[in-house]
Amino acid sequence: MLSLHCDDITPDGLVIRETKFKKSRLIPLHESVTQALDSYLALRLRRATTDPHLFVSHRGGGRLHYDIVATTFREVLNAAGISARPDGSLPRLHGLRHRFAVNALQTCPDSRDRVTRHMLALSTYLGHARVESTYWYLESTPLLMTDIAEVSELFMKGDAS
Repeated sequence: MLSLHCDDITPDGLVIRETKFKKSRLIPLHESVTQALDSYLALRLRRATTDPHLFVSHRGGGRLHYDIVATTFREVLNAAGISARPDGSLPRLHGLRHRFAVNALQTCPDSRDRVTRHMLALSTYLGHARVESTYWYLESTPLLMTDIAEVSELFMKGDAS
């Protein structure tokens, strides 16, 4: 997201250009996201910068770098009173992507055809080169593993509906 340019926002959604594996994709945006981006762009255009990047630093107007974003994320965690887990680890910025994928799978309709289409759409949305790269998210929560186990048991008993 740090490489996005202002012209990557289109009426049809957000264009993610040439990511890993040199693939591009169009991400549809919810109306609330479009409104938030419009508000941000109004502020962004007031900055005296010719940098084409969508997200720019308020210090100098150049593109944001990951270390600045990660530092800001830690500051937000601190301000929100979010502390380390019992194992000593803090939430990570990349964890937001992981949480999104897991939540998308947990709310997925439960028929086999719909799950397959949902996985393909999620894989495309995340920019994975192969849908198999998305399947590891299925293993990430007890709820998903319980659902998989129940469906597997029904299948083994001959109830494959």
